[in-house]
Amino acid sequence: MIELGPTRYGKARIRLVKLVRLPDHHVVRDLTVAVALEGDFAAAHTDGDQSLVVPTDTMKHTVYALAKDGLTGSIEAFGLTLGRHFRGFAQVERATISLEEHAWAPIATDGGPAPDAFFRQGDLTRTAVVSVDRGDASVEAGIEGLTVMKTAKSAFAGFPRDRYTTLKETQDRIMATKVTAAWRYADGGAGVDFDAAFDRVRGTLLTVFAEHFSPAVQTSIWIIGKAVLEAEPAIEEIRFALPNLHHWTYDLSPFGLENDREIFVATEEPHGLIEATVRRSAG
Repeated sequence: MIELGPTRYGKARIRLVKLVRLPDHHVVRDLTVAVALEGDFAAAHTDGDQSLVVPTDTMKHTVYALAKDGLTGSIEAFGLTLGRHFRGFAQVERATISLEEHAWAPIATDGGPAPDAFFRQGDLTRTAVVSVDRGDASVEAGIEGLTVMKTAKSAFAGFPRDRYTTLKETQDRIMATKVTAAWRYADGGAGVDFDAAFDRVRGTLLTVFAEHFSPAVQTSIWIIGKAVLEAEPAIEEIRFALPNLHHWTYDLSPFGLENDREIFVATEEPHGLIEATVRRSAG
């Protein structure tokens, strides 16, 4: 017996730029959007019957059209607008909208911020994933590409050793990582100011990263994640993926020089990758 398993389809990498022309300055909204639909589409696979298939070209046009009046606030709110629209098709059981926002900031000039000239900010990408099904909606927000480093208050020791272990234990090392984090709101984010919540989570993450002593990246995930949940009652869980961007002390002895943790070689490949979820317990 052969049967068709779960399916979904959609349109990815929809590049959307909206220019808001205010009286005294412009605002640039720069998004990458993906739409994915699940539902009654089996006949398209097994019988070549496209009668229920919403064309992916239609999805693309819908994103641009709804952005005109629907992209006025957070990307999470826009995702809900799109998700509810596509869920409106009778054959769609779940619509999932993935969004990335790429930030642009006004260029500083002698006369102040330029009203109509911008530079792309590369410090992080704001993300959201919104799913709307027949019973409910779920909203996740997140951060990608936030590169951080601490040059003290970081250690790694007490690990098991075998014949292949050459790593030295240390109580004082550089810790650097490129943060990917995603957090899920309770009740589909009902009543949440997503922009304000994003700013608070980012602030908590950075402050706790800077201030705590880290015995290991794993411990840092727990400490930071716990702090976020304690500060944000509307968040049910937060997931992290943290690559360990190594900084190895460079051997200057061939040149007759001492290196008291001053000169390092930075490497991104290969790197350690630590992933974990911090969540509220069921009880």
